[in-house]
Amino acid sequence: MATPSVPQAQETAPSSPPPAAPPHSRRAARKAAFAAAVSTSLEWYDFFIYATAAALVFNKTFFATGSEVVAALNSFATVAVGFVARPIGGIVSGHFGDKYGRKPVLVTAILLMGVATTLIGFVPNTSITWLAPAMLVLLRICQGLAVGAQWGGAVLLATEYAPAHRRGFYGSFAQLGIPIGVVMGNAVFLAVAWAVSPEAFISWGWRVPFWISLFMLFVAFAIHRYLEETPEFQQVEAKLAAAPAQRRSPVLEVLRHNSGTVLMAGGTYLVGIVMFYITITGSVQVATTNLGIARSDVLAIILLAAGVLVPMVPLTAYLSDRYGRKLIYGIGIVGMGLWAVPMWLLIGASSSGDILPLAVALIVSCVVMSFQTGPQAALFAELFPPEIRYSGASLGYQAAAILGGMAPMAMVALINGEVANLWRVGLLIAALSVLALACLVALARRRD
Repeated sequence: MATPSVPQAQETAPSSPPPAAPPHSRRAARKAAFAAAVSTSLEWYDFFIYATAAALVFNKTFFATGSEVVAALNSFATVAVGFVARPIGGIVSGHFGDKYGRKPVLVTAILLMGVATTLIGFVPNTSITWLAPAMLVLLRICQGLAVGAQWGGAVLLATEYAPAHRRGFYGSFAQLGIPIGVVMGNAVFLAVAWAVSPEAFISWGWRVPFWISLFMLFVAFAIHRYLEETPEFQQVEAKLAAAPAQRRSPVLEVLRHNSGTVLMAGGTYLVGIVMFYITITGSVQVATTNLGIARSDVLAIILLAAGVLVPMVPLTAYLSDRYGRKLIYGIGIVGMGLWAVPMWLLIGASSSGDILPLAVALIVSCVVMSFQTGPQAALFAELFPPEIRYSGASLGYQAAAILGGMAPMAMVALINGEVANLWRVGLLIAALSVLALACLVALARRRD
C-alpha cells in the first residue's frame, strides 16, 4: 500500500514557503498579526503571573515549610505541572485545528485560559492543607492546556495570512506576546506591591493580577466576531471537502511521517525555554531569597529586560526573512550557550547594594534569546504542510515544554541554597545549547 504522499514529501523535501498572499489580503494580514499579538500577550501574561506568584508568594503561603529550599521546590513543582499539560493541549488543539480550523481552537484556548487564571485569584487560604494546592494544580493544568493549544493557533493566524517574503516578520507578532506578557505581568505585580503593604501583598494583593484576566473573554469574542479563517486553511478545507477519503487524523499523520522533525524542532528550542524561565522566573527566587535584593527591584529589572525583547523579536524575525531562518535561529542558540556561565557569575556578584550586575545579566540574556524567539514562529510553521501544520508546529514547540517547566526546580536543586553554586545553572544552559545546535544542524540536513 502506498505511503501518503504529502506528509512523506515534507519529511525529505526542501522547506519552501507557500505562494505570497494576494495584495488585497495585506490588510487582513496586518489585522491577523495584531490579533495574534494581543491574544498571545494576554495568554502569556496569564501563564507567567502564576510563575511569578509561585516565586514570590506561594512558597510563603500555600507551600510554606521550615525549609526555604523545600518550599521553593514545592511551589515551582506546580509551575511545572502547567508545562506537562502543554503538549497535551498541543496534541488536542492540533487535531481539531487541522480538521476544523485555526480560529475556533484559538478562541476556545483563550476562553479556557481566562477562566482558569481568574479562578486562581479566588483560591482560598484555608486550614485544609491539601485543598488550596489541589485547586492550584487543577487550574494550572487548565492553564497549560490552554497555552499549549493557543500558541499554534496564534502563530498560524499570523503566518498563514502573511506574504511569503514577510512570513518571519508577521509571525513574530505572535511571538511578541511572550515578552509583552512578561512586561505586563511584572508591571502589574510591581504596581500592586507598590500600592499595598508587604503583608497585604502576601495576604490578598497577589490575587489582583489574576482577576484582571477576565479581560480575555472580550478578546476571544472579538477574534470570533471580526476575523475569518486563514486563507491557507480555507484552501485545505476545500481540497479535503472534494476528497473526504483523504481526511485522516492530523496528529497521527505527524507522528507517522514527521516525528523526526518534531523531535529535532523541540530539541532546538529546549535551551531557549530553559534559559527563558530561569531568567524570568528563577532569577526572581534567587535574587530575593539568596541575594537579599528587594522584590520591587528584581521585578523592575525583569520588566526592563523583557522590554528589550519587544523591539528585538520583530527585528530578528525581519533578519530571518532576509538571511534565513536557521542562521538567525542558530545565532540565538550559540549566543545563549556563550552567555550562560557569565550570566550566572554576574548574578552571583549582585547584592541589595549593587543590582547593576543582575540587570546586565538579565538584559543581555534577553537580547541573545531574541535571535531564537523572533524567527521561531515562521521556522516551525514552514516545517510542515498546511494539512498537518497546527499539529506539527504545536508538537515541535511543546515537545520542549515539559523539561523547560522543570527548569526552575532544577535551578533550585543545583544551587541548593548556596550562591557559590550559581555557575552550575550556567553550565546546564551551555550544555543544552550544544544539544540544541546539534538538533538544528540535523534538522537543516533533513530539510535542505
